[in-house]
Amino acid sequence: MSSASFSEQPSDDLALDQIGPALSRLRRRAPASGKDLSRNLVLNVIADAPGETTVSDLAAEMGVAQPVASRTVAACIAEGLLRRAASQADGRRTVLELTEHGEAERNRFAAEQRKAFQEITAAWSPEEQIQFARLLARYGADATAWSKKQAGRRG
Repeated sequence: MSSASFSEQPSDDLALDQIGPALSRLRRRAPASGKDLSRNLVLNVIADAPGETTVSDLAAEMGVAQPVASRTVAACIAEGLLRRAASQADGRRTVLELTEHGEAERNRFAAEQRKAFQEITAAWSPEEQIQFARLLARYGADATAWSKKQAGRRG
Protein backbone atom coordinates (compact mmCIF):
# COMPACT_ATOMS: atom_id res chain seq x y z
CA MET A 1 0.00 0.00 0.00
CA SER A 2 1.45 3.39 -0.90
CA SER A 3 1.51 6.37 1.41
CA ALA A 4 -0.95 8.02 -0.96
CA SER A 5 -3.58 5.53 0.15
CA PHE A 6 -3.15 6.84 3.69
CA SER A 7 -3.91 10.43 2.69
CA GLU A 8 -7.55 9.65 3.39
CA GLN A 9 -7.58 8.72 7.04
CA PRO A 10 -9.31 5.40 7.74
CA SER A 11 -11.80 5.14 10.55
CA ASP A 12 -10.30 4.47 13.97
CA ASP A 13 -11.54 0.86 13.98
CA LEU A 14 -10.15 0.23 10.51
CA ALA A 15 -6.81 1.75 11.50
CA LEU A 16 -6.64 -0.50 14.57
CA ASP A 17 -7.57 -3.54 12.47
CA GLN A 18 -4.60 -2.78 10.21
CA ILE A 19 -2.01 -3.04 13.01
CA GLY A 20 -1.41 -6.80 12.74
CA PRO A 21 -0.97 -6.88 8.97
CA ALA A 22 1.21 -3.76 9.10
CA LEU A 23 3.53 -5.28 11.70
CA SER A 24 3.71 -8.45 9.61
CA ARG A 25 4.68 -6.41 6.54
CA LEU A 26 7.38 -4.63 8.56
CA ARG A 27 8.90 -7.97 9.48
CA ARG A 28 8.78 -9.26 5.88
CA ARG A 29 10.29 -6.08 4.46
CA ALA A 30 13.31 -6.01 6.76
CA PRO A 31 16.45 -5.41 4.69
CA ALA A 32 18.14 -8.71 5.42
CA SER A 33 18.11 -12.37 4.55
CA GLY A 34 16.12 -14.82 6.65
CA LYS A 35 19.38 -15.90 8.24
CA ASP A 36 20.18 -12.30 9.17
CA LEU A 37 16.70 -11.83 10.64
CA SER A 38 17.14 -14.84 12.92
CA ARG A 39 20.62 -13.77 13.99
CA ASN A 40 19.48 -10.20 14.55
CA LEU A 41 16.59 -11.39 16.70
CA VAL A 42 18.87 -13.62 18.79
CA LEU A 43 21.49 -10.90 19.25
CA ASN A 44 18.87 -8.33 20.26
CA VAL A 45 17.13 -10.66 22.71
CA ILE A 46 20.41 -11.45 24.44
CA ALA A 47 21.61 -7.84 24.44
CA ASP A 48 18.27 -6.51 25.70
CA ALA A 49 17.80 -9.12 28.44
CA PRO A 50 17.94 -7.61 31.92
CA GLY A 51 20.09 -10.48 33.22
CA GLU A 52 21.58 -13.73 32.09
CA THR A 53 20.01 -15.54 29.14
CA THR A 54 19.91 -19.30 28.63
CA VAL A 55 18.86 -21.14 25.49
CA SER A 56 15.52 -21.86 27.22
CA ASP A 57 15.03 -18.16 27.96
CA LEU A 58 15.85 -17.33 24.35
CA ALA A 59 13.38 -19.93 23.04
CA ALA A 60 10.63 -18.53 25.26
CA GLU A 61 11.33 -14.94 24.21
CA MET A 62 11.44 -15.85 20.52
CA GLY A 63 8.32 -18.03 20.78
CA VAL A 64 10.05 -21.10 19.32
CA ALA A 65 10.77 -24.63 20.51
CA GLN A 66 14.04 -25.14 22.35
CA PRO A 67 15.61 -27.24 19.54
CA VAL A 68 15.01 -24.36 17.11
CA ALA A 69 16.66 -21.91 19.50
CA SER A 70 19.52 -24.37 20.09
CA ARG A 71 20.24 -24.66 16.36
CA THR A 72 20.17 -20.89 15.95
CA VAL A 73 22.49 -20.43 18.94
CA ALA A 74 24.87 -23.10 17.61
CA ALA A 75 25.06 -21.26 14.27
CA CYS A 76 25.70 -17.95 16.05
CA ILE A 77 28.46 -19.53 18.15
CA ALA A 78 30.03 -21.06 15.03
CA GLU A 79 30.02 -17.60 13.42
CA GLY A 80 31.65 -16.07 16.49
CA LEU A 81 28.61 -13.95 17.39
CA LEU A 82 27.88 -15.60 20.74
CA ARG A 83 29.75 -17.54 23.39
CA ARG A 84 28.60 -19.81 26.17
CA ALA A 85 29.64 -18.90 29.72
CA ALA A 86 29.02 -20.16 33.23
CA SER A 87 26.27 -18.32 35.05
CA GLN A 88 27.51 -15.97 37.73
CA ALA A 89 24.38 -16.75 39.76
CA ASP A 90 24.55 -20.54 39.39
CA GLY A 91 27.72 -22.07 37.97
CA ARG A 92 25.77 -25.17 36.88
CA ARG A 93 23.88 -23.12 34.31
CA THR A 94 25.23 -22.08 30.94
CA VAL A 95 24.32 -18.62 29.70
CA LEU A 96 24.79 -16.86 26.38
CA GLU A 97 26.84 -13.72 25.83
CA LEU A 98 27.50 -11.54 22.81
CA THR A 99 31.05 -11.46 21.55
CA GLU A 100 32.64 -8.29 20.18
CA HIS A 101 31.85 -9.62 16.70
CA GLY A 102 28.24 -10.21 17.80
CA GLU A 103 27.94 -6.64 19.04
CA ALA A 104 29.43 -5.37 15.76
CA GLU A 105 26.90 -7.43 13.76
CA ARG A 106 24.07 -6.13 15.92
CA ASN A 107 25.22 -2.58 15.19
CA ARG A 108 25.47 -3.37 11.46
CA PHE A 109 21.91 -4.71 11.43
CA ALA A 110 20.69 -1.60 13.26
CA ALA A 111 22.43 0.67 10.74
CA GLU A 112 20.85 -1.24 7.82
CA GLN A 113 17.43 -0.99 9.44
CA ARG A 114 17.84 2.74 10.08
CA LYS A 115 18.84 3.29 6.45
CA ALA A 116 15.80 1.33 5.25
CA PHE A 117 13.54 3.30 7.62
CA GLN A 118 14.89 6.59 6.28
CA GLU A 119 14.41 5.48 2.68
CA ILE A 120 10.90 4.16 3.33
CA THR A 121 9.84 7.32 5.16
CA ALA A 122 11.68 9.78 2.89
CA ALA A 123 8.39 11.53 2.01
CA TRP A 124 7.57 12.02 5.70
CA SER A 125 8.48 15.14 7.61
CA PRO A 126 11.38 14.80 10.06
CA GLU A 127 8.87 15.27 12.88
CA GLU A 128 6.73 12.38 11.60
CA GLN A 129 9.80 10.15 11.33
CA ILE A 130 10.87 10.87 14.90
CA GLN A 131 7.34 10.57 16.27
CA PHE A 132 6.87 7.20 14.57
CA ALA A 133 10.29 5.97 15.74
CA ARG A 134 9.52 6.96 19.34
CA LEU A 135 6.06 5.39 19.26
CA LEU A 136 7.39 2.17 17.70
CA ALA A 137 10.13 1.95 20.36
CA ARG A 138 7.50 2.58 23.05
CA TYR A 139 5.29 -0.11 21.53
CA GLY A 140 8.21 -2.55 21.66
CA ALA A 141 8.89 -1.80 25.32
CA ASP A 142 5.22 -2.06 26.23
CA ALA A 143 4.90 -5.31 24.26
CA THR A 144 7.77 -6.77 26.27
CA ALA A 145 6.11 -5.81 29.54
CA TRP A 146 2.77 -7.19 28.34
CA SER A 147 4.39 -10.46 27.26
CA LYS A 148 6.01 -10.92 30.66
CA LYS A 149 2.69 -10.27 32.36
CA GLN A 150 1.01 -12.85 30.10
CA ALA A 151 3.75 -15.42 30.85
CA GLY A 152 3.23 -14.82 34.57
CA ARG A 153 -0.48 -15.56 34.23
CA ARG A 154 0.25 -18.84 32.43
CA GLY A 155 3.02 -19.92 34.81
